[in-house]
Amino acid sequence: MKSEPKDRAERLTFSDLARWISNALGRPTAFAIACAIVLAWALTGPIFRYSDTWQLIINTGTTIVTFLMVFLIQSTQNRDARATHLKLDELIRSINAARNKLIDLENCTDEDLDKVQREFERLKERVRIRDARSQAAPGSAARPTSRR
Repeated sequence: MKSEPKDRAERLTFSDLARWISNALGRPTAFAIACAIVLAWALTGPIFRYSDTWQLIINTGTTIVTFLMVFLIQSTQNRDARATHLKLDELIRSINAARNKLIDLENCTDEDLDKVQREFERLKERVRIRDARSQAAPGSAARPTSRR
């Protein structure tokens, strides 16, 4: 009977496998290999007289690869999004003037997100008006513009 791995370093998880495959398949070499496979398949067309079986081989192969890649891509996207949210949460938390209610924004309803977006649009408009007024004031050419 096989013994269970004792710690995280001894076991391979789906996340580890997905990350490794994603890194491997995202390289130019993997693309070149895929192109070579398609080219080899195309070149064998005359040999097999472009039969239904010949076409079925590429259709089945690409369908299976596409089906599996959907899950792989979704897994890596979920992981990347989670890491990005955690990094942004840490930045928001670490800035004193930041509103901590924005930390959990990805879990808000669409209505809540619309409300926050309108708030930022109003803020952006106020900054635009303020900047336009300061540029119109005498001697404003020597003043630096504000940050946006």
